[in-house]
Amino acid sequence: MQDPLQSVYDTVVRRNPGEVEFHQAVKEVFDSLGPVLDRNPQYASHAILERMCEPERQVIFRVPWVDDKGRVQINRGFRVEYNSALGPFKGGLRFHPSVYLGIVKFLGFEQVFKNSLTGMPIGGGKGGSDFDPRGRSDGEIMRFCQSFMTELYRHIGEYTDVPAGDIGVGGREIGYLFGQYKRITNRYEAGVLTGKGLTWGGSLVRTEATGYGTVLFANRMMETKGTSFDGKKVTVSGGGNVAIYAIEKAQQLGAVCHAFSDSSGYVHDPEGVDLNLLKEVKEVERGRAADYASRRPNAKLVTDGSVWDIPTDVALPCATQNELNGDQAATLVKNGVTVVAEGANMPTTPEGIEVFKKAGIAYAPGKAANAGGVATSALEMQQNASRDSWDFDYTEKRLASIMADIHDNCVETAEEYGLPGDYVAGANIAGFVRVADAMIALGVV
Repeated sequence: MQDPLQSVYDTVVRRNPGEVEFHQAVKEVFDSLGPVLDRNPQYASHAILERMCEPERQVIFRVPWVDDKGRVQINRGFRVEYNSALGPFKGGLRFHPSVYLGIVKFLGFEQVFKNSLTGMPIGGGKGGSDFDPRGRSDGEIMRFCQSFMTELYRHIGEYTDVPAGDIGVGGREIGYLFGQYKRITNRYEAGVLTGKGLTWGGSLVRTEATGYGTVLFANRMMETKGTSFDGKKVTVSGGGNVAIYAIEKAQQLGAVCHAFSDSSGYVHDPEGVDLNLLKEVKEVERGRAADYASRRPNAKLVTDGSVWDIPTDVALPCATQNELNGDQAATLVKNGVTVVAEGANMPTTPEGIEVFKKAGIAYAPGKAANAGGVATSALEMQQNASRDSWDFDYTEKRLASIMADIHDNCVETAEEYGLPGDYVAGANIAGFVRVADAMIALGVV
């Protein structure tokens, strides 16, 4: 990292103590920006780096709610409105016990660049709570969401900040949140949240978009090398929405997805994942990997290893941050992986990324490869604004076009700055430049 960048980074660490994921996200971007500052000294003179590392607004609030036994519970809520140079803040809400300010800031910082790469007029933000929806009844989740929105509503709006879902926040939670927003404001402002149900303002393909987009990006990477998903063995970490639809799209393209995971372990299904069974277990029953394995004769549940131990051609980490470390990356390389595309936010540790780069593996960071979700959220916002509804095929074509443009932009930017084939540098630089130029145009705000 060059001296000017190091100085700003040191200040970020000092001013944000203990927020290790945020530090990691900033460093990962800064490591790519040396050539940009050499070519564009105006970014330093306008203090773009310093301003980009400081959120425009950070909101922390108490979320009181009553459980099914009549006991009052207290959680903490967050919304970090990070950067609105390109448009209203846009980014998901995460409900998980691991959520704290540093997690939300790392996610918001990543979201700024991801949203920039889509080419859509959306800024970056993120939010959530340390509430754990697992094991809670629908009534408890409704009461929590209503309490959460009772505070959040005053900070959001279709022209201000547009939340969506993330880990722990799916269609059910978005419904409860939107219902409370409508109740408090007396407005049917469909564009205030994305990921809505299809009968009340949602968009076709939004459910599938992040997983589909990751696979479409990876397929574009393979096409540059004269190959495709056809016949490839694919490993997907995670058992949530992103993983399920990454498996679906990869199988549509001819791959054999032979492994997936969740927090209870991983399943190896050599014949290929039974997608209908997986959807029934995960989406209908809200079950675990063990439930899938118990109903699939040749599938094996492993609870004491890593899903990355299985030899595979393509790895799609779609679970959570820092899930794929250096040793696991080395195992994947040893076992013949050729493509790694991230469906989650920052799932590969810096050590893992370095292993992939040294081995010449085609590696795509999440801010590029998993941008399909937020891109389709922006398409949902377009439909809401025009009181329109697009069919599945048209929306999927829009998604495919956006993912192809992101891929090509990353490739062209990396080549422009003398780093051919480096998707990390291409994504970081392309995302940064668009936001930085907009910030200069808008003045010191």
